Amino acid sequence: MQPIEITELGKVFKGKKGATVVALNGISLALDPGEVFGFLGPNGAGKSTTIKCLMGLIRPTSGRATIMGQDIASPEARKRVGFLPENPAFYDYLSAEEYLQFVGRVFDMPNALLKQRSEEMLKLLELWEARKRPMRGYSKGMVQRLGLAQALLHDPDLYILDEPMSGLDPIGRALVKEIILDLKQRGKSVFFSTHITDDVEKICDRVGVINKGELLVVDSVESILQRGLKGYTVQVMNPDGQREELSVEKSGLQAFILQAAARQQSIENIAPKRKDMEAFFLEIVAPK
Repeated sequence: MQPIEITELGKVFKGKKGATVVALNGISLALDPGEVFGFLGPNGAGKSTTIKCLMGLIRPTSGRATIMGQDIASPEARKRVGFLPENPAFYDYLSAEEYLQFVGRVFDMPNALLKQRSEEMLKLLELWEARKRPMRGYSKGMVQRLGLAQALLHDPDLYILDEPMSGLDPIGRALVKEIILDLKQRGKSVFFSTHITDDVEKICDRVGVINKGELLVVDSVESILQRGLKGYTVQVMNPDGQREELSVEKSGLQAFILQAAARQQSIENIAPKRKDMEAFFLEIVAPK
């Protein structure tokens, strides 16, 4: 069973003076079990609209989608989902501790497990010291971390995260990446939207690029980076003890290694020269 399956999903909004805005134009994709999928696109591309359709916050105009085999129109489809919205907003008179208690009860978590998981999440997301303070005094980054804590709380099988690194400092961003990679190791499935290509390159198995409501490409990160390989920078140690850095073409690496051995050079490092995810993204979405 695929955690998410989207088939020809479309969403049209009514604009001013009866004009229509096509936010999604028949997109189709599927998330594999245990996969981290990056939904990449510029602002206004349709990422959040897709996620809102999946989570039942808005109704699609056409097409269909399922979560864990159940239609997204059913509340049952969302019971096994941990969801982080793009701009989380909570009852700011509650403390983080109180809010997690509320969320846990929504998911019918047993009291002992809820207490244990709340403590674990507050410590993991570095909110333990602020756990009893009303959320109205939290920074944007703290609210974002609490949003992730509530998504993780009931240990679901699927995570749908809308811009999970938004508003976080470099330490917070690194922490969220670690958490996502840990979820993958535990066999969880993660679908997250972003416009930051570096996040996708470092933690995703596959990426889908969306722009102006059109899904332009879906491919594995490994395949994209491999196609972008241009050559190698090779560092060698010469017989006289001098280090040398040389540029080698993509097709010539094996021959170079044999030649280096014949010249009694030792190879100390081989670094690929490639287009990164940002270059791939810009080639697809930038105006021609």
